[in-house]
Amino acid sequence: MSRLKYNHKRSNYLLMFVLLAFSLLFAAGAARATGEAALENPQTAEVTAAAAAPAEPDIEAPAELKIDYNGSPEQIKTLCEHVLKARALASKDLEETEARALVMDSLAQLPIEKLTLAQVYVHAVALGEKRFDMSHNYFNPKRSNVLIAGILLLSFIGYFTYHARQGKDMFIRKIAGLSAIDEAVGRATEMGKPVLFVPGIYDMDDIQTIAGVSILGHVAKKTAEYETNLLVPCTRSLVMSTSQEVVREAYLKAGRIDSFKAENIRYLTDDQFGYVAGVDGIMMREKPAANFYLGVFFAESLILAETGHHVGAIQIAGTAMVHQIPFFVAACDYTLIGEELFAASAYLTREPMQLGTLKGQDVGKFLIIIVIVLGIVLETCGITFFSNWFITH
Repeated sequence: MSRLKYNHKRSNYLLMFVLLAFSLLFAAGAARATGEAALENPQTAEVTAAAAAPAEPDIEAPAELKIDYNGSPEQIKTLCEHVLKARALASKDLEETEARALVMDSLAQLPIEKLTLAQVYVHAVALGEKRFDMSHNYFNPKRSNVLIAGILLLSFIGYFTYHARQGKDMFIRKIAGLSAIDEAVGRATEMGKPVLFVPGIYDMDDIQTIAGVSILGHVAKKTAEYETNLLVPCTRSLVMSTSQEVVREAYLKAGRIDSFKAENIRYLTDDQFGYVAGVDGIMMREKPAANFYLGVFFAESLILAETGHHVGAIQIAGTAMVHQIPFFVAACDYTLIGEELFAASAYLTREPMQLGTLKGQDVGKFLIIIVIVLGIVLETCGITFFSNWFITH
C-alpha cells in the first residue's frame, strides 16, 4: 500500500465527477418514478380509509360548482380547473393529469345519486391533500432539475476557484471602463485637480453599493500612489464610515497613510436631490478632473453626469439600474453596463475566490445558452420532453 499515492492536485476532478454522478442518478430516479406513475392505473391504487372518508367540512367549494353532476366532459374539465386553483393544493405543484386523476377517483368513491359538482370538488381537494402530502419527505422529485442545475453551478465555481488558488491565470474579458481608471487618475494628477468618487445613493445593504465601494479601494490606492486628492461625498452614514476604512486601508497599503484625509470622505444628506445639489456644488468649486459614479442611481444620474461634463472631467460610470444606463452612456466617457459592475472587483484585485466565482458563473451562463438553443431546436421539431423537464411549476 506504500506504493499507492494520492494525487491531491486531481481531487477537484474527483469531486466534480462525483457531483455529476449524483446529479445523473437523481435525474434517472425522477424519470423512472414519473414513468412508473404514468403507467400505473389510478383505479388500482390502494385507497386508505382516511382518504375514502368524507371530505373535511372546512373546504369550501366555489359557488359556480353548486350544481348537479351530469357526467359531461365539460363538467369534468371545470372540476379539474378548480382543483388546480384550490388554495389547499397550491403548494403541491399538481399537473392537469394529476388533477383529473383526483376528480375521477372522487367520482368512483362517491355515490352517483344526487351528486353535485361541489361535493366532487371538496372530496377531490381533501383526497389531494392526503395523496400529495410532502410534509414527511425530504426530496421533491419535481424539483430535481433545480437540484442538478445548482450542483453543476457549484461544481463549476469550485473547479475554477481551486485553479485560481493554485495560481493559474484566469482570462477575463477586457472592460474598457476599468482599464481607464489609471488614465483618469493620471489625468487628474497631471492637471493638479482632485478625483471625485460617488458610490451611489443606497446604503451598504445593496450589492451595487458594495461593488462600488470595492472599486473605491482600487481608485484610492492609485490616488495615494500619485498623491492626488480624493473626494468621496456620501448619502448614507454607514457608506461614509465604510468608505473611510476602505480608503485608509488603500493608503496604508500604498505606504502613504500620512496623505490620508478623513475629512474628504464626508456625509452630505439622505435626501436624494439635496445630495445631488451638494455633489454638484463640489464639482463646481473643486473642478475635479476625473469623476466616478459607481453604485445605485436614479433620476440624479443625468444631473451628475451633465455637471461633470460641464467642468471638463473624464467620467467613468457603472450601475445595474437598467433605466439609468442610457443616460450614463450618453454623458460619460466609459460606462460599466450591468454585471460589469459586479465583475469589476475580480477584474481589479484578481482575488482567487472572486475569480473562481466569476468564471464559474460565466460557464454556467454559457451552458444555459446551449440548453436554450437546444430547447428551441427540439421544440421546433415537435419534441417536447426536453422543455417539459425544465418546468418547475
